[in-house]
Amino acid sequence: MSKVDAATIAFAHHLADVSGAVIRPYFRAPIDVTAKAAMINGKPVFDPVTEADKGAERAIRAVIEAQRPDDGILGEEYGEKTGKNGLRWVLDPVDGTRAFINGRHEWGTLISLEDNGVPVLGMIDQPWLGERFFSVNGASALHEKGKTSPLKVRPCAGLSDALLCATTPESFPKLGPGAWEAFGRVDDAVKLTRWGGDCYIFATLVMGFCDLIVESLSKRWDISALIPLVEAAGGVITDWKGNEPGDGGGVVAAGDKRVHAAALELLNA
Repeated sequence: MSKVDAATIAFAHHLADVSGAVIRPYFRAPIDVTAKAAMINGKPVFDPVTEADKGAERAIRAVIEAQRPDDGILGEEYGEKTGKNGLRWVLDPVDGTRAFINGRHEWGTLISLEDNGVPVLGMIDQPWLGERFFSVNGASALHEKGKTSPLKVRPCAGLSDALLCATTPESFPKLGPGAWEAFGRVDDAVKLTRWGGDCYIFATLVMGFCDLIVESLSKRWDISALIPLVEAAGGVITDWKGNEPGDGGGVVAAGDKRVHAAALELLNA
């Protein structure tokens, strides 16, 4: 797919509308929370899931299967359905469930379309705030309150001027030996570090309010939608080695390639 057509773009927006309608009634309302059976480096971790996560993914999958049955689907809650045409929708219905159950708005629905493994459309939808960060065909924009505004990262000369965002410090030791120390070298070099945010910190990056993101333990559904968003806004996103983010592990995103290069150097020192 050299260019995503208008019908597919409209379909992606429809998926976000469908998921948002499912999720909104659950936010800041009493909701049952269960824990998935999750282990990292042989240790159990609390990985919450709610009916907002499950119901939204079921709704999105039902629409795809009804209207585009040849497309594949990969979702956090219900796994993978193999497609027939090289196209795959990658879904994380509520990225930031911990924030969701805490009543905080730093969560979003991630929707990506991949063409033979390459993300060609990406979206962070925040249905409670009415914000939709959308990228396709090399352009990215924020859709909110009937307006569409282009997204653009901001310049930053170096780490000493940078605002760094990361979701939680507890994830870095779980990435493997030396990961927490590697993050600490970057943390020591920046002007300010802010914790928390999940996918929403990537929204702040493409709006120009954050300079650097260093994350760990990302799965394909966590990262696929973010790749076209960051790149179309003028940023850089890779793994900790500077390669394609791939299917998991550490992620580094920056608005300025100078900051990205400096962060990689410290992470791999």
